[in-house]
Amino acid sequence: TTIDMDKEERKTINQGQEDEMEIYGYNLCRWKLAVVSLGVVCTGGFLLLLLYWMPEWRVKATCIRAAIRDCEVVLLRTTVSPLNEITVKVPSVFKLLIKEVLNPFYIFQLFSVILWSTDEYYYYALAIVIMSIVSIVSSLYSIRKVSPIYYGFHNFSVCRVNEEIEEIFSTDLVPGDVMVIPLNGTVMPCDAVLINGTCIVNESMLTGESVPVTKTNLPNPSVDIKGMGDEFYSPEIHKRHTLFCGTTVIQTRFYTGELVKAVVVRTGFSTSKGQLVRSILYPKPTDFKLYRDAYLFLLCLVAVAGIGFIYTIINSILNKVEIGVIIIESLDIITITVPPALPAAMTAGIVYAQRRLKKIGIFCISPQRINICGQLNLVCFDKTGTLTEDGLDLWGIQRVENTRFLLPEENVCNEILVKSQFVACMATCHSLTKIEGVLSGDPLDLKMFEAIGWVSSIFYSTSNFKENNSKNYLIGIVRQFPFSSALQRMSVVARVLGDKKMDAYMKGAPEVIASLCKPETVPVDFEKVLEDYTKQGFRVIALAHRKLESKLTCSDLRDVIENNMDFMGLIVMQNKLKQETPAVLEDLHKANIRTVMVTGDNMLTAVSVARDCGMILPQDKVIIAEAIPIKLVHDSLEDLQVTRYHFAMNGKSFSVILEHFQDLAPKLMLHGTVFARMAPDQKTQLIEALQNVDYFVGMCGDGANDCGALKRAHGGISLSELEASVASPFTSKTPSISCVPNLIREGRAALMTSFCVFKFMALYSIIQYFSVTLLYSILSNLGDFQFLFIDLAIILVVVFTMSLNPAWKELVAQRPPSGLISGALLFSVLSQIIICIGFQSLGFFWVKQQPWYEVCACNTTGSLYWNSSHLYNETDLDTHNIQNYENTTVFFISSFQYLIVAIAFSKGKPFRQPCYKNCKFGIYLVNKYPGQRKKGKMLGDINIIMGKFMSLKAHYKRVCLYMCKCMHVCTQLTKWP
Repeated sequence: TTIDMDKEERKTINQGQEDEMEIYGYNLCRWKLAVVSLGVVCTGGFLLLLLYWMPEWRVKATCIRAAIRDCEVVLLRTTVSPLNEITVKVPSVFKLLIKEVLNPFYIFQLFSVILWSTDEYYYYALAIVIMSIVSIVSSLYSIRKVSPIYYGFHNFSVCRVNEEIEEIFSTDLVPGDVMVIPLNGTVMPCDAVLINGTCIVNESMLTGESVPVTKTNLPNPSVDIKGMGDEFYSPEIHKRHTLFCGTTVIQTRFYTGELVKAVVVRTGFSTSKGQLVRSILYPKPTDFKLYRDAYLFLLCLVAVAGIGFIYTIINSILNKVEIGVIIIESLDIITITVPPALPAAMTAGIVYAQRRLKKIGIFCISPQRINICGQLNLVCFDKTGTLTEDGLDLWGIQRVENTRFLLPEENVCNEILVKSQFVACMATCHSLTKIEGVLSGDPLDLKMFEAIGWVSSIFYSTSNFKENNSKNYLIGIVRQFPFSSALQRMSVVARVLGDKKMDAYMKGAPEVIASLCKPETVPVDFEKVLEDYTKQGFRVIALAHRKLESKLTCSDLRDVIENNMDFMGLIVMQNKLKQETPAVLEDLHKANIRTVMVTGDNMLTAVSVARDCGMILPQDKVIIAEAIPIKLVHDSLEDLQVTRYHFAMNGKSFSVILEHFQDLAPKLMLHGTVFARMAPDQKTQLIEALQNVDYFVGMCGDGANDCGALKRAHGGISLSELEASVASPFTSKTPSISCVPNLIREGRAALMTSFCVFKFMALYSIIQYFSVTLLYSILSNLGDFQFLFIDLAIILVVVFTMSLNPAWKELVAQRPPSGLISGALLFSVLSQIIICIGFQSLGFFWVKQQPWYEVCACNTTGSLYWNSSHLYNETDLDTHNIQNYENTTVFFISSFQYLIVAIAFSKGKPFRQPCYKNCKFGIYLVNKYPGQRKKGKMLGDINIIMGKFMSLKAHYKRVCLYMCKCMHVCTQLTKWP
């Protein structure tokens, strides 16, 4: 592709093709480089780190955009891999180490450690260094132990030059290669379209559907029939002809001695499997209000840190403190106010919820979605295999003769019907195949075929009945057009052994089949009979037949064959509700969680199942909305006065409404309960439409048609245990919708835990921040061991134990808030801050009013004196002025406050179990209660005159008792939390 190198600074080449690339032009700017270099020196290298973290800023800071023709630096952006492989290469340990160490979190930790070491907090700094090293090593180990994702190198036969077959590695395949599919099957290394033969493929890795799928060769595109000659190949439109990467070819079928061949269309990460792997490696960011509010809250903490920074500088200057000490102490305020352990603390609740989900058979590949599931207020359910049983039982058949329905028949396996066209259609019009001697395929097809008592081989079906001791009645399948969700039908071309002419058989949705049949062959009461069956919840399939010419030509495409058929009758299948379905839906309704059915089945069948399972109550009215591009049948939607009503619509009407009646779409989304005859892409569009009216949408399904919707929903739950469940954030080991309320309960518990932990960490920072600020006013600070005791023995253990509260045992109508910015939550946090600050200030000033209080001062000789007259102890110079009454008072009050705030914020009912059921948290609080511990233990350099401290014990207990009561009353004033 040639490019006109004009003055444009950006060009796109090969637009719309697989090898599309974008080209950008840049020139280095010398004055920008000089400014950046100066900035790097002035910031001690921090600006260089910042530009390393932000590559886009680095380019903008050092370069200017230039015309592509005149640029010095060219940037090419492409997503195409040079080799046909899906490999996730793990960098070397050294590269991983550098990348991990340069993380902003560890840079902040390094800055803090240097600051603490300068201020002689060696033990505390050493503890943080050890924790950081352990964290980095564990992170590197978890990354390195993940094996690269790749395919083994296999040889494949391809036709390239002069149609000669040569052997090449799978990694050398390129689009356009004609590859020979091995007769014994293979795992596809690329996306390829069949041009010769037929393949039986297992696509469970991509779709979650365990049923083998038949792939047929692509029709000849050179013949223009009904405008089809101008149609371009598309993997989605022609997926029934496409062998997708990663799927397993189980069997191949070929005719007239030709090899089974396919043309390579996509390789590497451009394939379906590559896109799936890419979506796993780089998932779509989760936009959740909680996380946005958390960043705002952190900015508020930074602002508070700024105030403390300025206060410390001013106070130190007024007290004539040395410049070096001022810098250290003012920066120390920042490391105290912004809690570096907040991300890890917020993750704890999610990790525990993930473990609990695993214990009940729900597996999660996207842990951040657990919190979002706590907000679900609408759940969409597939019908067959989800709300109802997988297996279908043949209830009976109703044949048509002379344009009239005969009486229903239960027994199909009899000698009278063995040579009928009806049974011949049931024997051939299916996608069953024998794999290692076992007949497998769609459950509906299996039930239908088993009902006639025939035997299937690879190329023909044969009757078990013999006529006059002659040979079996054999029917061979000449060509097959697989079932298409979009077309809602399948068909085959077959021939009875010995006959010259061939027959076309078709089965599918009754409405579709009837529309493709001759009107004179469809009974007059067709719609009434169909409605009677579907109202009773039966699944109905229609059959049709027509005679064909003795030979098929390349122009005999599907659209030609599936036309002018003779209507033969109906197959009636019975599909029962799963035992647990009604109870689960009732629990969801009690919790004010809306339920919606989205299915590919018949409308009336879906409505009947919705009534049976309680999704639609007996007294509720159902309004079927039908739409065509020029009008809406039920155009009086705005005037409905019914107390409770539900809209039901099919896929075609749904698409028309979204395209032509967008103003009515929100109302239909608010009251739509049954969506029938929905294609896979329409299911995804429904999820998006519901999200557009501010629903948090869950989706539960088990089939291939649900994958797109499962990905798009806020919480997608697959009931399939197959590999393909990677398309869904959650997978249930038990194929039952009982997993839905369990997931929502755990989601609510995890969300509440995140709120509790976030508020606790915020209060921890504020409490310690105010403690240090008070002590700075007397030129004091907390000691090394005091910081160790608070951060390690209290905060870390509290965070990881208060997150252990399990979910509440049942769903309630109340939902947890989605963000931190709410009146009740802010009042809860601010009131606790006021109480904590008030009691710290009270203790700080109250201790000075005691008759035994003496001011501590340090002289330059290294001896410690009280009031310069009473010698208490000789010790090393106390440079931090730690050993004083104010320090001890503030330290013990704040230690109480950390524990009390943890209890106050550990919200229980109605989303989590109460604290007293969290054994580890309760035992820890009892053990850490200061009144139960030996006073000299673990206090290090804050252990001052124990005799006088004991006289304060009763006062401290009384203060803490009042503090507990105030906090309890404050918590009770708010409904949440």
